[in-house]
Amino acid sequence: MELKASIREKLGKKTRSLRKQGFVPVELYGHGVANIHLSIPIKDMRNALRSEGDSTLLYVTVEKESIRRPVLVYEVQENPLNGEMLQVDLYQVKLDEKIKTKVSLEFSGESPAIKAGGVLVKSMQDIEIEALPADLPSKIEVLITSIKEIGQSIYVRDLQVSPRVRIVALPETVVGTVVNKVTEEEEAAQIAKTAGVEKVVVETEEKKAERDAKKEEGKVGDEKKGAEPQPAKK
Repeated sequence: MELKASIREKLGKKTRSLRKQGFVPVELYGHGVANIHLSIPIKDMRNALRSEGDSTLLYVTVEKESIRRPVLVYEVQENPLNGEMLQVDLYQVKLDEKIKTKVSLEFSGESPAIKAGGVLVKSMQDIEIEALPADLPSKIEVLITSIKEIGQSIYVRDLQVSPRVRIVALPETVVGTVVNKVTEEEEAAQIAKTAGVEKVVVETEEKKAERDAKKEEGKVGDEKKGAEPQPAKK
């Protein structure tokens, strides 16, 4: 996907007016690439992120330039209160050099173990991969149909990716596991059991402190009894 960008003169707090006009401030940089202050229509930026994801190769054409810059989305800053896009950092890459980045995992399919009452526990939401920029996937699908029984897991070695993509994580790394669903009664019983153990531990520590104190008192008493009487001073 291609994005058209304009050179940005407004910096710092002045970018607020830029956002009100429907543009998002963009910082473009890369290895051996001078930092450029840009602005891109917010609508175009959101469409690119929605359709391509934040790990897919994008192309940026800067005004008055005849070249297309290959970039990856490095960071998106948003207002946590209203979701407003505040700034986007783009990293320019070299098409002939492999890079490492994280891509999202998308769990799909129906697991017989879940149908039997189990719950899927995801060990990871994204995963690091290495590939040429043009070969980077927007996401990796995790098919859970192979999980037949409760307690069974799916591993990195089970993920299906292009031969041009290398997953950095070890093959035996767990991606997700189906476990038994804990009922409210079981959860309450576990909490009560934990509370009981904590109470016993506290009482044991208190009793230990009392015993130590009594031992010290006994030692002092023995010392007094065994001490030789001193002659009274005249």
